[in-house]
Amino acid sequence: MCRILLLDDPSGVDPNQWMHHFRHISQNSREFQGHGWGCAWLNDRDEWQIYRDIRPVWEDLKSDFPQTRRFLAHARSAFRDEGIVVENNMPFSDGDNVFIFNGELRGVRIKADGRIGAEKIFNYIRRLHKGDWTDTVTRATYIIDKRTRYIRAMNFFLASRDDVQICSWFNEEAEYFQLQRTRSDTTQIICSTAFDRDALIWESVANFCVQSLN
Repeated sequence: MCRILLLDDPSGVDPNQWMHHFRHISQNSREFQGHGWGCAWLNDRDEWQIYRDIRPVWEDLKSDFPQTRRFLAHARSAFRDEGIVVENNMPFSDGDNVFIFNGELRGVRIKADGRIGAEKIFNYIRRLHKGDWTDTVTRATYIIDKRTRYIRAMNFFLASRDDVQICSWFNEEAEYFQLQRTRSDTTQIICSTAFDRDALIWESVANFCVQSLN
């Protein structure tokens, strides 16, 4: 399944210095992560900027991302190798929020618009939103769990200008699906796979929970 990355630093972070790690773990993942990729970041006016490319992330060596306080990246592993068009690449965004997803759900019974399953989940969560994102995402994930025959994994980040909701949810293969978290000076990093272990100390994100980054 897909690989995801979150960088957060109120003082600003250079995404380019971390992208080579993300490219490496995506290229060397045990499952193919080359069905395109995308990323999102906040510019100096606190507006979300989106970039997507249909090439595998390790073939797109773009290295001019600006410094930002929040950056998310997603390398896609398309379910059943279907729907491989750039329009299906994450992040998905409604202008105020961005969403990236890693996982696989089987037999989902929710009503929501979307070209692929991840977009339907994003739109379903948005539809339930009443004011507090942590409460909304927590409620949505429990409803989705009850309305799904089997969740192999349902990991995602839903980021706004103010915060990021982190969902960690998997029923198998913790070594592959469990999100990993670390800090480099003032930069918080959460990724599908720990990297640069000689320089960074990682801890696993708790399973079956939703938590706010802040």
